[in-house]
Amino acid sequence: MHFIFSDKVVLLFDFWSVHSPAGMAVSVLVVLLLAVLYESIKFAKTKLLYQALVNMPTSISQRPEGTDRDSSSSESPQVSRPCLRWFLSHFGQSLIHVAQVVIGYFIMLAVMSYNTWIFLGVVLGAAVGYYLTYPLLSID
Repeated sequence: MHFIFSDKVVLLFDFWSVHSPAGMAVSVLVVLLLAVLYESIKFAKTKLLYQALVNMPTSISQRPEGTDRDSSSSESPQVSRPCLRWFLSHFGQSLIHVAQVVIGYFIMLAVMSYNTWIFLGVVLGAAVGYYLTYPLLSID
């Protein structure tokens, strides 16, 4: 297998069949946007993980001052809130990870068409996506 410069290719599905230069330009743009989306999702996942780690208590036994450690009535709400918050955060991160994996495989399959224009669209999309999201990674 080798890369070819062609305006005729079938991408991902049978209905995405390209037969003209205009169709190839639109397909490259779509793949480029998929690569930008992939980088944006990667950024969002990193940001969510950072927020979850910053907001996570160092210990479940942390309680506001003035509460009794031996009281069972005050223990339940303070333990369940961090656990629920962690569960929702973890669930959201898992969904974002699944979206990232699916889009990543679509991009990989598009590159495996061995069309040079599609490959260049993926590379350019990854570069643009990283360029746009990198400044947002500043940790405040």
